[in-house]
Amino acid sequence: MKTQPSLASRKFGWFVFEENVFRDGFALKSDRAAISMSSMLTISSDILPNNLLTYVAFRVACLDTLERLTLSRQFEYDSGDSFGYLTEVPFLRSVAPQVQLDLLSATWQKIQTTESVVANLVDESVVFAACETTARLVELDPAQVRRWLLAGPRKETLPLAGLRSDLRGLHLSLLHADDCLLLGQFEDLPPFESLRLKAHYGLEPRRCEAMLEALSRWSVFSGFAGRLNGLLTDREIRRAMAVVQPISCRI
Repeated sequence: MKTQPSLASRKFGWFVFEENVFRDGFALKSDRAAISMSSMLTISSDILPNNLLTYVAFRVACLDTLERLTLSRQFEYDSGDSFGYLTEVPFLRSVAPQVQLDLLSATWQKIQTTESVVANLVDESVVFAACETTARLVELDPAQVRRWLLAGPRKETLPLAGLRSDLRGLHLSLLHADDCLLLGQFEDLPPFESLRLKAHYGLEPRRCEAMLEALSRWSVFSGFAGRLNGLLTDREIRRAMAVVQPISCRI
């Protein structure tokens, strides 16, 4: 059987669409001859493509979480319910939303580098959660997704038809990219049984350290604004800083 290229690379990695208006009024256009594929963030032996599909997943997940965080601050709303894109990963459901944004910015920066970087479980969680969050929003609120993409720093957009399955295909095409989901399944097991199963699936304690650290954090790390370059516009970055800084200063 002839092997087909991945959904991400086949549809977005090598082709540039001329300006077209589709039935939903959403167009794809690009000033470049090709989409960059220079990412060196590796999950197992696979490289996460630094292409338009990855950009869309990260941008929409980032702005959705930022918007929810902004609203929670404006109305001083605290129901105790978790929110943000990382709630797609049960083990990280309680990570503070401002920390979720910081973790996304850190993984985004790794995707932009030309040096080889091995993804940790948090990076894998960010990729999975960003893809799943954006896929859900494409289905539930396509108008908002359209607005966020048209307002972004890249001069390119894409048709929404088929995007949901392509986003899910992106993380599914990466070997072991969903390992992050296994951790939550071991929490209610006896300690020794939990350790045995984690070892069986390659989830040694050292691999889990970054996940535990994410749960314990409250503040964003320095350089947050710079890590968002290429994902948000300058105006959006300023807005993000205005939202997360006051929260990060509270203990």
